[in-house]
Amino acid sequence: MIPFDPNKSSRDIDDLIMPVKALCLQHIHACKLAGIDLLVTQTYRSPADQAALYAQGRTTDGHIVTRAKAGQSMHQYRVAYDVVPLRNGKPVWGTIYDIDIALWHKVGELGRAQGLSWAGDWPNFKEFPHFQFTGGLSIAQLAAGAIPTLEKAA
Repeated sequence: MIPFDPNKSSRDIDDLIMPVKALCLQHIHACKLAGIDLLVTQTYRSPADQAALYAQGRTTDGHIVTRAKAGQSMHQYRVAYDVVPLRNGKPVWGTIYDIDIALWHKVGELGRAQGLSWAGDWPNFKEFPHFQFTGGLSIAQLAAGAIPTLEKAA
């Protein structure tokens, strides 16, 4: 296993903190049992990469894809991950106009069943690929070094 590097973004499940890693693995397994293959596309995101992503659509080309500035993303505290379902080995991203909504909702349902929060449920700025577990902790608490536990979620 490669050691965690806070200067490099990752899609390695090992870069998630416990219990998020365990919940992610359970989510992947539940999807597999339902006939859905998932590809993890992001786990940890470095502050520099978060800042660049936030700039997209604001001060750089592209569409706005996040509302989180550096220091505000759950990815930076290793409690969030993004996925995409695969169909015939190919990612099923879609766009707002042609997204396979039923597939994404099944992925979201299976994530929620593991105790994860799904950004597809957010009332504004839905992010279907995004799942997180904070155990009820705020960004300030996570930034101060608090680690979520399953007991804190109850």
